[in-house]
Amino acid sequence: MNNLIKSTNFLKKTNIIRSYCTKNNNNTTSKNVHLNNIEKEKLKREIIERIIRVDHAGEFGAARIYEGQLAVLGNTKEGPLIREMADQEKEHQAKFNQLIYEKRVRPTVLSPIWNIAGFGLGYVSALMGKEAAMAVTVAVETVISDHYNDQLRQLNDAGIDDKELKETIKKFRDDELEHMHIGIEHDAELAPLYKPFSELVKVGTKTAIWLSTRV
Repeated sequence: MNNLIKSTNFLKKTNIIRSYCTKNNNNTTSKNVHLNNIEKEKLKREIIERIIRVDHAGEFGAARIYEGQLAVLGNTKEGPLIREMADQEKEHQAKFNQLIYEKRVRPTVLSPIWNIAGFGLGYVSALMGKEAAMAVTVAVETVISDHYNDQLRQLNDAGIDDKELKETIKKFRDDELEHMHIGIEHDAELAPLYKPFSELVKVGTKTAIWLSTRV
């Protein structure tokens, strides 16, 4: 009889301990899920910030390239075409000015550098001739359109459902592809040393993208 009582008490204690452990495990799991959700939202926020920061810088730099080209070629027959592309870049820049304000994203600290570098690239390439100016357009817009495609994949992979941002990137990507085709149609490939010159501009553009994403 005593053994039966002891056995019963032992089972009761075991059940109490098991119930306590299960409760603690459930609480721990709930906390872990909560922390994971916080981390996921933080990651999504970081992705959005990086995208807006670099695109804001990129559109600013692109606008400055066209302004540099217009300083040399503005009064030539290519002037109106370059001005039309420049106006589109300014529209892009205005949109990212809006997004950077609305979403409270810190702009890159490298903007003063892109201001000078962008204008300088446009100005020097235009001095080399309208073919070299178009070669710069093709190289830069090729990299940027690929970059926009990468961003769309990144947003989808992260499960970020920001319709405005996605639609903005898609539209601007299509505009950049149009600029690229315009450059090719206007003799970009006839520029002196087209291939090495183009590759150099692409490397510079990719470097600017990498830096502006992070700094």
